[in-house]
Amino acid sequence: MNNLSQEKTLSRILAIDYGRKRIGIAISDPMRIFAYPLITIQNTHSFFNELTEIFIEKEIGEVVLGLPFTEGGEKSILYDEIIRLKEKIEKTFSITVNLWDESFSSSIASEIIIQTVKRKSKRRDKSLIDKNAAAVILTEFMNSK
Repeated sequence: MNNLSQEKTLSRILAIDYGRKRIGIAISDPMRIFAYPLITIQNTHSFFNELTEIFIEKEIGEVVLGLPFTEGGEKSILYDEIIRLKEKIEKTFSITVNLWDESFSSSIASEIIIQTVKRKSKRRDKSLIDKNAAAVILTEFMNSK
């Protein structure tokens, strides 16, 4: 396979950290080695349109969707919403959506932000945590393969 045809077969993985107010999005590089926090989208009626634009622009080939559980291992209150989102993405894009236990992803993202973002005022930006939590989910998913 030459480089041109190889580039066309490469696609990114998109990770979603779903929340009722904000949705963090991260993507992999085309070779699926690194995870990058991309954007945090407000969870409004236009969210799915924004997600569709990302799918097209970034050539997404697979999705990992964070699925939260309580500390006791029970389904979280967001469980049903996340399952509906999974089904909508699969139907709309004919793409594989993997569910991933996102326990502690926001805590890990917060630690990463503390270590890498110097200004305290920037660290308080909750959207920064959401897209970094998506990157944590994506990193864990890719490392498991």
